[in-house]
Amino acid sequence: MKNRIRHRIPPDSLRDKAEELFDKGFRLALVAAHDDGGGALRVVYLFLAGQPDRRVEVECVVAPGSPEVPSLAYMSFPASRFEREMADLYGIRPGGHPHPRRLVRHAHWPQDWYPMRKDAGRPPQFESRGRFPFVTVEGTGVYEIPVGPVHAGLIEPGHFRFSVVGETVLRLKGRLWFVHRGVEKLFEGTPITGGVALAERISGDTSAGHALAHSLAVEDAAGVALPDQAHRLRALLVELERLYNHAADLGALANDVSFGIANTHALRIRERLLRINAEVTGHRLLRGAIRPGGIVLRTLPDPAVLREIAADLAEVADLTLRNNVVYDRFAGTSVLSAEDAQSLGCLGYAARASGVRTDARVDHPTTELPVTEVGATTGDVLARYAVRRDEFAASVDLACALIESHRGPTEYQEPLEDHTGVSSGVGIVEGWRGTIVHRVEVDADNTFTRAKIVDPSWFNWPALPVAMADTIVPDFPLTNKSFNLSYAGNDL
Repeated sequence: MKNRIRHRIPPDSLRDKAEELFDKGFRLALVAAHDDGGGALRVVYLFLAGQPDRRVEVECVVAPGSPEVPSLAYMSFPASRFEREMADLYGIRPGGHPHPRRLVRHAHWPQDWYPMRKDAGRPPQFESRGRFPFVTVEGTGVYEIPVGPVHAGLIEPGHFRFSVVGETVLRLKGRLWFVHRGVEKLFEGTPITGGVALAERISGDTSAGHALAHSLAVEDAAGVALPDQAHRLRALLVELERLYNHAADLGALANDVSFGIANTHALRIRERLLRINAEVTGHRLLRGAIRPGGIVLRTLPDPAVLREIAADLAEVADLTLRNNVVYDRFAGTSVLSAEDAQSLGCLGYAARASGVRTDARVDHPTTELPVTEVGATTGDVLARYAVRRDEFAASVDLACALIESHRGPTEYQEPLEDHTGVSSGVGIVEGWRGTIVHRVEVDADNTFTRAKIVDPSWFNWPALPVAMADTIVPDFPLTNKSFNLSYAGNDL
């Protein structure tokens, strides 16, 4: 259990402990409810801090019959959402929560059915009615524009409700979880060597990131340590994943302001990167290479080719921002302040573009990497574009350093069969959207009893409506793309 301190405390001591950890600079990264059978419920809170890597778990056993824990919502916005999720899926109430309305379960879900409970059984008949309690903004000239959940493009469902005057957005509310898939439930009873394929499909564009976070969690639980070179090869795959996604987004942002030529070239670059992925791992999305205890690569990329691609993309980005119309649409649009980003718990490039320093490669490293941290301060669409442009260049430099320093095989596998006893593990990875955290619990039969997954989109979705305040309706597609959040990573 790498750098992980565990405390089991009574629920009435939770708030004091949380306040102590927040005062020391920790953030709440994960809240995992557990049903241990026979009515026994407990909640695990994972707090993280970096430089140096620190991990603290606080565990509370919940009284059976009337399960409740004191709410931490008054000191942490992410905590308020974790608590609402826990209430929906486990029926554990957050005592004192200011707004304990549903989060995951839509109104047509049965009132007293908690699908993550061991005795949940098959779902009962769902209701055919019910409304989400959107806040109605009233005033002269105010009207609503509903968008989704079914969209014109081939994207996943999400509902957005705009309260506007003219074209000015007064308030935006998003509603997700239209495709809640029960992913965490699917891990239960799976052998510890058999869950990586499911992890790769949590959010398809982050297959390597989630596979690595899952594998690190399993290895932490099993007490398995891989050699440094194996960790460096895994880090290489996460950088390759960062490259093809950033390239696609830089083009898509240009396309959203009708600069289609930049999008065409960005997609050309993305295709080159996907073909490199296929050569390195046998899969364009990097699946099948990272697994608990191991890594398997077919070959290593050519650093000269990656540097050529980096120069190509830098030219496309330069041409994009030298277009006056594009620059004008990007600059000053949908600003997310550093204070708001910090309060919401934002991660990844969305946070870094607002001046919030966050990078799990530095804060929670598995190996020493020559990471160049990239950031901005203005928090607008331009900053989110520029951060990804600069991260692309930094990621190529890191990938080339990993390739050129590699010595030895490109395949490693440590056995996991020797693991015995009940244990838990945590895996932390800086995916291309931000920090991914997986926590698993394993029984004596080497099977999962619980897997909790937090994609960075969970933290960043609430920032989108905040950034849209006082903008105009036509800026929504551009702003949405500048965050580019995962529905699948959120709607587990």
